[in-house]
Amino acid sequence: MKVDVLLGLQWGDEGKGKIVDVVTPAYQIIARFQGGPNAGHTLIFEGKKHVLHTIPSGIFRKDAINVIGNGVVIDPIILRSEIEKIEAQGITVGANLLISKKAHLILPTHKILDKFSEESKGQHKIGSTLKGIGPTYMDKTGRNGLRMGDTQSPNFKEKYTGLVAKHKKILGNYDYQHLLDETEAQWFEALNFLKKIELVDSEIYINRALAEGKKILAEGAQGTMLDIDFGTYPFVTSSNTVTAGTCTGLGVAPTRIGEVIGIFKAYCTRVGSGPFPTELANEVGAKIREIGHEYGATTGRERRCGWVDLPALKYACMINGATQLAMMKADVLDSFESIYVCTHYEIDGKNIDYFPYDIDGLSIKPVYKELKGWKTDLTKIRKMEDAPAEFLAYITYLEQELNVPITILSVGPDREQTIIRKKS
Repeated sequence: MKVDVLLGLQWGDEGKGKIVDVVTPAYQIIARFQGGPNAGHTLIFEGKKHVLHTIPSGIFRKDAINVIGNGVVIDPIILRSEIEKIEAQGITVGANLLISKKAHLILPTHKILDKFSEESKGQHKIGSTLKGIGPTYMDKTGRNGLRMGDTQSPNFKEKYTGLVAKHKKILGNYDYQHLLDETEAQWFEALNFLKKIELVDSEIYINRALAEGKKILAEGAQGTMLDIDFGTYPFVTSSNTVTAGTCTGLGVAPTRIGEVIGIFKAYCTRVGSGPFPTELANEVGAKIREIGHEYGATTGRERRCGWVDLPALKYACMINGATQLAMMKADVLDSFESIYVCTHYEIDGKNIDYFPYDIDGLSIKPVYKELKGWKTDLTKIRKMEDAPAEFLAYITYLEQELNVPITILSVGPDREQTIIRKKS
C-alpha cells in the first residue's frame, strides 16, 4: 500500500478540509504532516460549520483514525479547545485521535516571540498569524525544542524552564511578562488535559498500517506557494507544505507515496503580505471576496482575491507531482460574464510561462486569456451531464494547460455539493 497525499496548490485556504472530509470514507487513517494552528480547515455538513486547526479533517468520520504527525507543531491550549468543541457534539475524540511523540510543542513564549518579531518588522511584516509557529520551528531546527514525548519525562518542567529562560533573554526589555502570566497556567492545564490522548511513535504506526494494507491519506496545511523552500519567500510559512513534507512529516519513504491530489480554487486568494501577480485590487476582487466569503478561518482577515494563475499552478503541480486535481468554489464565479486566466507573466517586455525566483522583487504584468462565463447556479448540480457547456470548457482548458485531470469539483460549501469525476 501507499500513502495518498492531499494538499493545496495556491497560498492556502483552497478548501482542503472539505475534500478530506469528502474522501475520508475511502481511507482508514488520516494524518496531518506539517503546520500547526496557523491552519484553518473548514468543513460544512448537516447545516453546521466546523473549523479545525490542528486535528485532521477526518475526525468527523467515526471509522477513521486521525494522526497528528511529527511534522506538526502543537499549541495545547488551541488543541484542547478543538477537542472540547468536537466532543460537545457527541464525538469521542480520544478513541480516534493519536499524536506523534515527536511533534513539537508551541510554548507561550513562542507566541510572545512571534508577536514582537512581527511588530518589529513594521512595513515589512510577513503576515504571521502570531500563533508562535515560526519561533517553534526555529527551536526545532536549532535543536532546542520540546516535543510531545518530553511531557512523559520526569524532568519535563526543568526542560520547559530552561527553554523559557532562553526565550526571556531574547525578549530582553520587551514588556512581555503580563502576556506570559496570562497564558502559562492555562498552557499547563491544557497539557494535562491532553494526557487522555494517546501518544505514539507515529512513523512506526504509519508504516505498520501500510504493511497491514490499510489506506492512508496525508493531509497538508497551508499551500504550496507558502512552502519554506519553494514558496514566495520570505512571505511563507515555516514548514514544507509540499508532497516531500509528507515523507519528513510522517516518516514515510518517497517510494511509498501514491496519488497526489492537488487542490486549487477556480480563482485565487492570498491572506497577509507577499506577492500576488493576479490580485484584483478593485471591485471585481471585492465581488469575489464577498460572494466567496473570503475571510481567514484562523485570523478572520480579508483574503486578497484574483484570477487563476497558470504559471504558479503549473509550478505547484510540478513540485508536488500532482496526479489529480480538485477545483474548489467554482460556484463563486456563477454570476460573471467572463472568466480570466493568467497564462503568462510579462516581465521587462518578455512573456514567461514559469514561476521565477524572487517574484517579490519583479515588476510583473499578468497576461490573461478570456473565457466565457457560465451564468448558471452550479450549487444545485450533482452530475457533470447537467453542467453548462461554458463550465465544461473552463475545466477542459485548465486540464489541457496543467496536464493533470480534474477529478473533484466543489460547487458549494456543503460536503454534498461535490462532483466526483473519474480519472481518465
